[in-house]
Amino acid sequence: METLPKKYLILTYGCQMNVHESEKLAGILEDNGYLPCTDATQADIVVFNTCAIRENAEQKIFGNIGELKNIKLANPNMLIAVGGCMSQQKNYADEIMKRYPYVDIVFGTHNLADFENLLKKRKETGKRISETTEDETIALRDKLNISRTSGVNAWVNIMYGCNNFCTYCIVPYVRGREISRPEVDIISEIKKLLSEGYKQITLLGQNVNSYSGKDEEGKEVSFAKLLFDIDNLDGKFRIRFMTSHPRDLSSDVIDVIANSKHICHGIHLPVQSGSDRVLKSMNRHYDIKRYNSLVDEIRAKISDSELTTDIIVGFPGETEEDFKATLDVMRKAEYMQIFGFIYSKRKGTPAEKMENQIDKKTKKERLSRLLTLKNDIINAKTAKMLNQTYEVLVESVDEQKGLLYGSLDSGKTISFKGTKNCLGEFVMVKVIQVKKSVIYGELVDNTAMKTFKEKNYKLPVEVSILPSGEKNMKILRENKQNKKLECDKKSKK
Repeated sequence: METLPKKYLILTYGCQMNVHESEKLAGILEDNGYLPCTDATQADIVVFNTCAIRENAEQKIFGNIGELKNIKLANPNMLIAVGGCMSQQKNYADEIMKRYPYVDIVFGTHNLADFENLLKKRKETGKRISETTEDETIALRDKLNISRTSGVNAWVNIMYGCNNFCTYCIVPYVRGREISRPEVDIISEIKKLLSEGYKQITLLGQNVNSYSGKDEEGKEVSFAKLLFDIDNLDGKFRIRFMTSHPRDLSSDVIDVIANSKHICHGIHLPVQSGSDRVLKSMNRHYDIKRYNSLVDEIRAKISDSELTTDIIVGFPGETEEDFKATLDVMRKAEYMQIFGFIYSKRKGTPAEKMENQIDKKTKKERLSRLLTLKNDIINAKTAKMLNQTYEVLVESVDEQKGLLYGSLDSGKTISFKGTKNCLGEFVMVKVIQVKKSVIYGELVDNTAMKTFKEKNYKLPVEVSILPSGEKNMKILRENKQNKKLECDKKSKK
C-alpha cells in the first residue's frame, strides 16, 4: 500500500525576516519528505514562527496554539513546534512548555538551522524538546535549502541581529548582536536567484545601513559598496532593501541609489516620532533636523523618490505637542505609505518601566488622527498619478477576474487587466482610474502579452488553523468534543 506524504503547515507572524525564515523552515521540512497544506486539520506537523514586537501579536499566537489542543486530540500523532522571536524571549520557552503540554518542540531564533535535528530527536525519543541557545553559526543558516514562496520576489539576508537598542524594541534581545554576511556569499546567492528567474531581490537586515561585511580579500564592505556591486550585475531586475535606520543612512548610499540601474527609488525610512524629546527617549540617535535633512537630500538627488515610514503613537511621555510634531513630519515628508502603530509594552525593554505611560483612549484617538492625515496625504499623491505611465512588475494574478497586480518602483500596487503569462514581467501601464489610494491601469501595449511565456513562481498561500466554511468548522468541533468525551470515559474506567 502506498504511503501518503506527510504534510506541514507553517504559520508566520511579524516581519519580512520571519517570512524568509519560514521559507527556510519549509525547506527543511520538504527535505524531510513533507508537503505543504493549508490548515491544521490536514497537517502532520504545525510550526509557529512567532513575533514578539507587539502584545497583540503574542495574544493571537497564544490563541492559535490553544486552538490546536482539540485538533491534536483528534490527531494525537500531529507534531506542534513553536519557534521564533517570542520563544527566544527570557522564560517564554518554559512558559510555553508548561502552559501547552501538547506542544512538542520549542526553539528560538538561534536554533533555526538545527530544527531538523530537533525534529528527529523528538521522533526518536518521544520526549518534548525545548532549545533556545544564545549563539549560532550563521553560516549554517545560510546553507539551508530555501522553499521560496514569495512569487517574483526573493528575500536575501545581508545581516542578522541589531545593535541599536531602541528602548521600545525587543529585537536586540531575541536576535542578538549584528553579524554581516560576507559580500561574496550575498553576491553568489543573488546571481543564482537571477539565473532562476526572480525579478526582485529584497535585501534584509534589522538595519541594512549598518551592514559591514568583508570582500574576498578581507577588506571592509559598506552598505553603499554592497549596493553598488549588486547593481552592476547583469539582467533586468529590481533591488529593494529593508529596514533602513535614519541614523546610518549615508550620502554614499543615497548617491548609489540615485545613479543606479536596478535599485528602487522607494525608500523605507522609519521616523517613529516627530518629537526630538520622544526620539531621545526612544534612543533613536537622530533628531528631526537630521531626519528632515535626509528627506531633503533624497528629494534633491532622486527626483522621483517615494518615502514610506513607521510611526509609534503614544510612546511613554508623549504629549499633545509631541504628537503634533509627528503630524508635521508627515506633512513635510509626504509619505507614500505610513505604518502607524500604538505603542505596546514589551517585557525586558527599558520603555516598559518608563513613567507617564499613555492611556489606551488617548493612544487610539491619536492613531485615528494620524490615519486620517495619512489617508489625506496618500490620496492626494495618488490623485496626481492619473493618466501617468509607469513601469510595473507583475507580481500576482486573479484569474477569475482577469486582473493582474503589480508594483511600481515606489512599491505602490496597481491592478489592470491581463493574462497569467504576464507574471514576472515588466510592463508599461497607464493609470486610468484612481479611487482614493487605490489605482487602476491599463497595459500600454496589449500585444506584448502574446510574447510572454508562463512561469512557475511559487506564490504565497493563505493558511489557517481551522478549515474554511462554517459547516466544516461545526463538524470539526463536534469531532473534537466526541474525542474528548471518549478520552474522559476511558480515564474514568
